Amino acid sequence: MKREGNARQVLSVSDLNRHSRELLEAAFPSVWVQGEISNFSAPSSGHWYFTLKDSDAQVRCAMFRNRSMLVRFPVKDGAMVLARGRVSLYEARGEFQVVIEHIEE
Repeated sequence: MKREGNARQVLSVSDLNRHSRELLEAAFPSVWVQGEISNFSAPSSGHWYFTLKDSDAQVRCAMFRNRSMLVRFPVKDGAMVLARGRVSLYEARGEFQVVIEHIEE
């Protein structure tokens, strides 16, 4: 719901998350991130979900099936990797993430 003039602008949670995702994706269309994989999950969909972390921080990651099928080394917890992806926000949960497109040992 929005008001005109000097009144405050009120966003729904969905609008806020959508605008945030659009800003993040425009600002970070491609980034390289290095870190250790943890919380690795590979459901039957073929998508991969994991966290990349270093000694001070972590970021959630998703790698979709069409990209994960191209990886030729075992991806598992504890592996140190270099990954390229795009920064995004998973709107349904309001979670910041990197959508991984390429990963190297």
